[in-house]
Amino acid sequence: MSTQTTASVSTHILDTSVGRPAEGVAVSLAARSGGSDAMWSVLGGSATDADGRCKDLPALPEGTTHVRLDFETEAYFLNNQHSFDRQAEAQQDAPRVRDSGAFFPEVTITFAVTPGEHYHVPLLLNPFGYSVYRGS
Repeated sequence: MSTQTTASVSTHILDTSVGRPAEGVAVSLAARSGGSDAMWSVLGGSATDADGRCKDLPALPEGTTHVRLDFETEAYFLNNQHSFDRQAEAQQDAPRVRDSGAFFPEVTITFAVTPGEHYHVPLLLNPFGYSVYRGS
């Protein structure tokens, strides 16, 4: 049993459209204590590294019951459009023309936490969809 009094959070992003980590995505972390009517407190943020990971997210305050991760995905897709176009040309079944940017310009994930637990929340991302899960 853990003796920690707070939960901890980590995340990473995999771009499933190109089969590699998503580097340079801004991620913001917010927390609240109490029910759904409680106010969010933005704790800070980070950006994903070359491995798609945020290794320096701020610690959660004691009493945190809910966490929100905000991923700024639009800038990532706009900044990488040329490499995505080259990859699509190399793949026979890939669409030849893409929208600019992403269908989801930002992704917000909200989840409940328990003190003493660690929550790893990977984001599987592509220009037209995303999936998240509690990792290990």
